[in-house]
Amino acid sequence: MSTEPRLVQGNEACAEGAIYAGMRFYAGYPITPSTEIAEILAKRLPQVGGKFIQMEDEIASMAAIIGASLTGAKVMTATSGPGFSLMQENIGYACMAEIPCVIANVQRLGPSTGVATAPAQGDVQQARWGTHGDHPIIALAPSSVKEAFELTVRAFNLAEQYRVPVILLLDEVVGHMREKVTLPQPGEIPVLDRNKPTCDRENYYPYRADSDKAPAMASFGEGYRYHVTGLFHDESGFATEKPEIIHGQLKRLHEKINQHLAEIITYVTEDIDDASLIVISYGGTARAVSRAVKLARQEGLKVGIFRPQTIWPFPEEALGELAARGKKLLVAEMNFGQLLLEVQRVAAGRCQVHSCLQSNGELTQPEIILNKIREVY
Repeated sequence: MSTEPRLVQGNEACAEGAIYAGMRFYAGYPITPSTEIAEILAKRLPQVGGKFIQMEDEIASMAAIIGASLTGAKVMTATSGPGFSLMQENIGYACMAEIPCVIANVQRLGPSTGVATAPAQGDVQQARWGTHGDHPIIALAPSSVKEAFELTVRAFNLAEQYRVPVILLLDEVVGHMREKVTLPQPGEIPVLDRNKPTCDRENYYPYRADSDKAPAMASFGEGYRYHVTGLFHDESGFATEKPEIIHGQLKRLHEKINQHLAEIITYVTEDIDDASLIVISYGGTARAVSRAVKLARQEGLKVGIFRPQTIWPFPEEALGELAARGKKLLVAEMNFGQLLLEVQRVAAGRCQVHSCLQSNGELTQPEIILNKIREVY
């Protein structure tokens, strides 16, 4: 990989980040505005000994990467809103069977077909609750081309470490914009692999967890007995209807995330120490917020930025501390208030929570956010 800076598209950075992380199997179906990820990987994967397959739809795409992950491969698919909706049942299967995989969702305006080329951030709650049942999830939201690369690598690390599906919530702005970046050389960013069993094959239980709550994962073909099902199951992987085992399994699925929030959750802050008002944003909207806050500071308004890179699990401890200090909060996002709901829940009436919401197929302009800052400051 070149050490020289070059002009890179967000979707391209995502594809290159996946290869950097060791992804060697991609299955997907082309859909705007994520198609460049598939197009680039169709060329790049054979160059590094990987496999690319275009499936008949997004349901089959998720099924394919689940199967490939079970053989030991690091896997990925990419889509946008309508395709993400189709993937939900198999995402739930991956949650239950604890199968590492990465799903890039380059969000566009919806619902339904919406406007295929228009930016939006309307899949935030779907990323958390799109598949049925009470399941944990990890979702990351890059705001730049550089972060599209770095958070893709991080998504694979988290998926492999905790045996979960990880969702990359890009949006059309981040996916299609180009920035001058120098992509990291091998070894600059840590790359993690899944924990493999070290016990005898006869003593292997595919869902027996250690203190970290994430079981060691054997690959198909290595000789370990491994039963996979979407049903609730015991440590051997076979289905059960015993309430105590069901409760224990679901509890462990949550604990393997909740016990490691400090390692999973990341966020970026700017000028929050002296700020009276803090603007919360993510993804493409954060670009406009950055400009708006800079202009507000020039006017003498003490405004800061809180930008979650990890959307789920939500960084409620950090945000709760700001709320407890009585900071005014302003949520800016390209939807009708999906992350706003979480901010209001965490604030719990301890501070004022305002919003700057837009969902019309255009990126919210800095002037609109600046005017809102002036209004609520």
